[in-house]
Order: sequence, then structure tokens, then C-alpha cells
Amino acid sequence: MTSMIPQLQEQASEEATQLEAMPITRHLMLLRQHLFKIIGVLIVLFFCLLPFANRTYSMLSEPLRAQLPASSTMIATDVTATFMAPFKLNFFIALMLAMPFIIYQIWAFIKPALYEKEKNLALPLLLSSICLFYSGIAFAYFIALPSILHFFISVSPDTVAPMTDINSYLSFCLKLFLVFGVTFEIPIITLVLILIGLVSTQTLVEKRRFIIVGCFFIAMFVTPPDAISMIMLAIPMWMLFELGLVFGKMIEKRKRV
Repeated sequence: MTSMIPQLQEQASEEATQLEAMPITRHLMLLRQHLFKIIGVLIVLFFCLLPFANRTYSMLSEPLRAQLPASSTMIATDVTATFMAPFKLNFFIALMLAMPFIIYQIWAFIKPALYEKEKNLALPLLLSSICLFYSGIAFAYFIALPSILHFFISVSPDTVAPMTDINSYLSFCLKLFLVFGVTFEIPIITLVLILIGLVSTQTLVEKRRFIIVGCFFIAMFVTPPDAISMIMLAIPMWMLFELGLVFGKMIEKRKRV
């Protein structure tokens, strides 16, 4: 076993030397190849989904239409909105579906620069980040969005008939999805900070009360101006931080062993 260690070190040294010897133009050519693949997949997915764009928007607007009074409906205040709103949503969905492929292309580009130990850690983190991002979007659509819409519709004055513009609703939803998608990356961010030695689990435990306050403070600024939205983002942020902390303690314990 000990005789294999020098061989592995020598192999890693040779790989690093080869990587350093590679000219910058070669790196740029490889990066361009990966970017072309990403753009190609996005274009294919976009045009494959385009015939279903209106149906997709109907699915997105279902939580809102379920809350609107019978006499109300969605409106388009711009002539091009009936085309552009489904068009934008179609691109967003194509981007979300292509995310595993995009992450894979990024991984393929940076993989040669990593050592074996880093490769073993990076791939699970990348896969977990994809799953967590999708989970955040699903949480936003199925749980947060209906509750937020119900609150705003219920507090609407009796003399006002709520009729939301389709572009405004799309912007609201996409912002909400991105906020929750990024928020659900907190366990990965926590683990990375622990792995690179920037913080320790003991430090995070000692600063827990400030982190919890920070979760509510951030949620107050990135969500719509109501208590329900803030709570529905701040509490998952807190729970996800605790999850990252648990895995961080497991990693630190394994290092000590």
C-alpha cells in the first residue's frame, strides 16, 4: 500500500505538469467546444418545447387562476406580451432541463485540473447542487407560490378586481423560483466553506443565532413584502443550514479518524 503512494504522487505531478504545459489557446479551444455543446443543447430543447409554450404558461398560471374571482382573468397590457411571455418561459424551462448537461460540461472542463481526491468530492457536490436547485423550484411552485398568491388575493379590497398582467406574473414567478433555487444550495455552500477550511462547524455553531437572524434579514429583502413569503423562505434557509452543518460535522469527524 505504501509503495503505491509515491506512484500516485508522481502521476498527479505529471498530470499537473501536462496541464501547466498546455497553452492558453488550447484551454480556450476546449472552453469553446463545451460552450458550443451547451448552446446546441439549449437550442434543441428550446425548439422542441416551443410548440407547448402556451400550454406551459397555462400550467404556470394555474396557481394564480385558481385564486382569482370568477369575474377576473389575466390580462396582457402589451401587444407583444401574449407571445413574449410564453417565449421567455420556454427559454427558462429549456435552461432548467439542460442544467444537468451544463453542469456536466463544466465538470468536464475543470476535471483535468483536479486531483483525485478533489474529483471524488466535486462530483457528488455538483450532483447534489442540481437536485437541491430543482427541489427549491418545486418547493416554490407547489408550496410557496399558492400560499403567497392566496394572501395577496385575499387582502385585495372588495372594490378592486385583481387582473394580473401575464408579463408581471411571469417575472414574479421566475424571481421566486430563482430565489428558492439558490436558497436550497445553502447545504452545499456550507459544506464547501468547511471543506476549504474557511470556517469550522464549531464556529458556525457559535454563530448560529446570528445566522438565523441573517436568514430572516435576507428573506425580508428578496421576497415580496409580506410576512408569509419571508417566513416560507427564512425557515427553509435555517433548516438547510442545519442540514449542511450536520454533514459538515460528519466530514470533520471522518477527517479526524
